[in-house]
Parts: sequence; C-alpha cells; structure tokens
Amino acid sequence: MKVSHYNAMVRAMMTRRAMLKGAAGVGALAATGGLPGFTGAARAQSDLRAQILQIPGVGMGSPTDADWQRVGELCLGSTRERFAQGEFAGVELTFMGLNNQNLHNFLFRGFLRPWEEYTGATINWIDLAQADYNARLQQSIATGTVDFDILEMGAPFEGDTAGRGLLDPMPEWVAADIDMDDYVDYLKAPVGTWDGQTYRVSIDGDCHTFAYRKDYYESEDLAAAWASEGDGSAWEPPTTWEQVNAHSRFLAGKSDPLTGLPAHGFLDPLRYSWGGFGFYFLADRAASYAKHPDDPAWLFDPETMAPRVNNPAWVQAIQDVMDLMAVEGAYPPDQLNADPNTTAFQQFLAGTGMGLTWWGDVGSNARTSDTSLVGDVVGFSINPGATRVYNSRAGAWEDTMNEAPNNAYIGWGVYVTNRVSGDEQKRTAAWSAAAHLGGRDLSLWCSAYPSGFQPYRNSHFNYEEWETAGYDRDFVEDYLSSNLDSYNHPNAAVEPRIPGIFQYYSIAEDELVRGLAGQYGSAQETADAIAAAWEGITDQIGRDSQLALYRASLGL
Repeated sequence: MKVSHYNAMVRAMMTRRAMLKGAAGVGALAATGGLPGFTGAARAQSDLRAQILQIPGVGMGSPTDADWQRVGELCLGSTRERFAQGEFAGVELTFMGLNNQNLHNFLFRGFLRPWEEYTGATINWIDLAQADYNARLQQSIATGTVDFDILEMGAPFEGDTAGRGLLDPMPEWVAADIDMDDYVDYLKAPVGTWDGQTYRVSIDGDCHTFAYRKDYYESEDLAAAWASEGDGSAWEPPTTWEQVNAHSRFLAGKSDPLTGLPAHGFLDPLRYSWGGFGFYFLADRAASYAKHPDDPAWLFDPETMAPRVNNPAWVQAIQDVMDLMAVEGAYPPDQLNADPNTTAFQQFLAGTGMGLTWWGDVGSNARTSDTSLVGDVVGFSINPGATRVYNSRAGAWEDTMNEAPNNAYIGWGVYVTNRVSGDEQKRTAAWSAAAHLGGRDLSLWCSAYPSGFQPYRNSHFNYEEWETAGYDRDFVEDYLSSNLDSYNHPNAAVEPRIPGIFQYYSIAEDELVRGLAGQYGSAQETADAIAAAWEGITDQIGRDSQLALYRASLGL
C-alpha cells in the first residue's frame, strides 16, 4: 500500500464493513455485561482488553485503519491521566520506522491519530522498506546526526546509537506507565539499556519459530508414499534440520493436499539480501549446529573476535541449502528471487510449501488476514534442532541432539533521539507518543492481530484473552508456546548488541547470494568469503573495542 493510498483511506475513514464489525464487537461485549470476576480498576482493564480484542475479531477479515484508530483511542487512558488536552499544541515530531507489508508505520499512524487529536501534537513520517532500513539508519549513525525525533529500531542497533550518544534517556514516568516489569525476562536489562541508562520502549519480542502445514503430515497419501520412499522414520512434523531436508527432497514432485498444486518442502528465502534481516534465516539453520550448550558464543570467538561463520557448523547450514537447490521441485520456481517477505506472505500463508521459519507475523496473520489460506492447517514449534552440534572450543563435532532457537533481532522498540533533549516540551511529547505505542493493553492487540510484532509480555500468554478475540484454544496454545519456549530455552541463540552488527549481517547476505549463484566453488568457500568480510569490518571498527563489547554482551 502506498502512503497516498493510506491517506485516502484515512480521509474516507471507516468502511461500512469495519463500522458494522466494530459495532457488533462492542455490542456483543455489552450484551454479556463484560467479563465476570473482576471489580473496580481490574474489571475496567479486563473489559478494555476484551473490547479491543474484538476489534475487528478473528475471522472478520484484516484490520483496517478505522480499527487501528479505535484501538488507539481506547488505549489513551494513561495519556489522559497524565496530560491535559492540547498540552502539546504546536509540537511537531518526526517518526522514522518501517513501511513493511502495510504494517509498522501504517498501524502507528492509526494508533497515534487519537493521541495527536488529544495532545495537539503533529507527527511527520519517514517510511522505510525493510531492505532500506539499515542503510538509512547507518547514514545517520555515520554522520553523528539524526533527522528524526522518534525511531522504531531493534535492540541490535543499540550499540550503534546509544553507544554513540544519539538517544535520549527514558524518563522515570514512562517506565511506570508502560509496566516494564511485565516484559519477558530476555527483554529486560541489559536489553534497552546502555551505561546504566534505559532508552527503549519495547513493542515486540522477536524470535523465529517453525511454522508447518499439519495437513501435509495428516495426508494418508503422503504418509503412504513416505513409507515407501522415505528413510523408515515416522511421517510427522520434522524436529531436526536433517529431517527438514529429507522431507523437502521427498515432497518434490508430490501434490499439495490443500491446493492440489505442486508440493514443496521448506521455504528458504534464497534471495537472502534483505538489508541484513535475511541473515537471520541462514542463522536459523546454523544455530542448532553452531550454538553449543556450554558456550555462549556462536558468531565470533570470544577470545579473539575471529568469525565462527566459516566453521563446520555454518558450512553445514549453507550446504543444506545448496543440497536442496540441487533437487528439482524442492523449492518453488524462481526461489532465487524470493526474499523473506515472499516466503511468508506470498508463499506459505497463500498455501505454498510445507514449512518455514519466521517471526510471529505468520501466527497472527494465519487466522486474521484476508489473504491467508492456511489458518486451519498451520502448526507451530520451536525451530528444528540437529542431531549433532559443533564444539568450537574442541574443534570437533559431537553426536548429540541439540536445540538452539534463534531469538532473532531481540524485538522492535521505540526510541527517542537526542534531537529533542534540549526542548522539554518536545521531549515529553515524544516520550508520551512512545509510551502510548508501548502500552500494556495496546500491545496485547498488536500481538493478536497483524502488526509486525509478536508476544513479548508475560501478560500476553493468557490464553483466555486470545479466545476472547475468537482464537480457538488449540491454536493459541500451539502458537504462544512456540514463542515462550523459544524465549525461555536454555540454549537460545541471542545476538550481540555490538556496533556494526548489521554491517556484518548485510555483507554476509551479499556473499551468501554470490555463493548460491555459483560464484564460489563450495559452501566452505562461501563461508570463508563471509568470514574474510567480517574480519575487515572488525578491523575497521576496532578489534579491541568490539571484543570488549562482544564479551560484555555474552556476560563474560
């Protein structure tokens, strides 16, 4: 959706369909008298959460701008309590964030429109595609200046921004308003902090999980064919990358049980170049091979900062992809031009492929997006493990089952920049907008509906609240447990918040694409090219400082 189309939609306000849905949801809640068992403030909050979760309701189609504005208005409680109407009249703020899959900034516009109307402030928008985000932010970092007051950003960039003094510290009242104690543990300090100061309002808690098609594994025809052609194991959802590849090879040439079109296996995004974000999808495969339970490091050596990305574990991950590329029909046609947006939204949710790893968008979109065909047949688990893990300290493989869910990107947050630090009214307005987007109730809606964000608060894992929205219990338990089990896994792969991390990721994507295109002779040569490029970045930034920050991020 273009921004001009968005603005036209705002001018048109609510469609008749959205108006009827909103009225029906509120009316249904009113008819029940709200939720029983609560009194006073607790009852009011429960009623509010139930009310917003029925806007528009699961099965009622994709949310519209009218829905986003309604949710934003209903969640203005703390803003109204803390600030007078019109208190920020005349204040102008610039907000930089993603314009991806009609999510992120599009929702923020709707959520913040009631905030603008109440406070009198005005927000201008800088919209960036995912592939352009890193370059645009790095430009601001390189010059030491910013042209935005509020920033949607992931925790991996905190070393580049907070570490260079480009952010404004969070006021104490913001921490109280957004209830930071409710965050899942892995999003608490030191995430969002730098040198003892807090800078981040979390709006997301990222991890990659495995989404798969249950109907593939419930198909009697595929089960019979696997019994005849397979390796003797049961025909059931894969739990290791070795099984993922075996099932993907087997499915080539078969028929999709839902669509009748050609079946395909795991959907690797072979166009990995995606502004640094595509690297996470190779890391999904590599983590279980590379992240040893007795070693917190898996990207760099914690004694020398030498890259580990060309050790046998990472080479195996690259080889896995190359092996499937050699099987005709394992991937959909033209998969070399499929980036992660394609694999999730145009392939898997549209009924193509057995499975993929992705952020929580696949879960929330499966049941609430107009374009999803797989809502009734999708299942979830933590990322596949591996039957062996590489011990980097010993320099040898260990033949033991290993799981290492990839907590990719540590979630999006909202940050305020130092551009407002000298203007207290503007600073307060910016933090008020950030706090509104990171509020406890609004965040529940974002977790349950397509938003670009996934569950990240302990309170998001109340199954009964999701049922209020229209989710069935089995789906909710399956989806939410895949997130919670990834966050809490004892061997989760968490990336370091060090300067230049997306420079490492971006150049790795470029070299990986070259390797998959045949410009290098093998998976090892491809991995060696990535490692050499990483060494150059480390030397450019400063090896000693990078090593110190890397060790600190690992708790060493």
